[in-house]
Amino acid sequence: MNKEELIKVTNRDNGSVGYTIPDLHLHRVFLSGETKEITMDELRKLAFIPGGLNILKNYLVMDSEEAVSELLVSVEPEYYYTEEDVKTLLTVGTLAQLEDCLNFAPEGTINLLKKVSVELPLNDVAKRELILKTLGFNITAAIAAREPEEETPVAEKVRKSDSIKKTATSSATTRKSAPVTTTSKYNIVKK
Repeated sequence: MNKEELIKVTNRDNGSVGYTIPDLHLHRVFLSGETKEITMDELRKLAFIPGGLNILKNYLVMDSEEAVSELLVSVEPEYYYTEEDVKTLLTVGTLAQLEDCLNFAPEGTINLLKKVSVELPLNDVAKRELILKTLGFNITAAIAAREPEEETPVAEKVRKSDSIKKTATSSATTRKSAPVTTTSKYNIVKK
């Protein structure tokens, strides 16, 4: 491949992915789901820096089989899964297909699968249990944590009686008799 050939590269992970290539005086950051056109020369140099192959294999997807075969040699089919592919897998895919994805997919695809399973939400109990067993990720708890608690509407409050303050100071209420006289120094009698 020509070193100036442009390859579409997409961040499939939930977070941002970045790298620095000192030879090119370059620092590049991909936001979640962002696609950029990168030269083959830059991708080759990325593959040779520490952690570069990990980034290419697990988080970034190269939209060129030729670039993938040169830099990563071989990848599992799940390497190419898009968000739509993950939705299809979760909604109509078989349990065996999901298990293969969980066992062979790169980390970025697994993170995408977790995100999509909560956003859908995934209603297949067998698939939820498989994900919990394989990844230790509890979709039911994640969905519950994500959904805001429903506020119960409060009925309008209506007074059932007058407040004690209103009755005590009300001019409509009059004493029928004088209060009991006590020996307390606080016994104040108003006439």
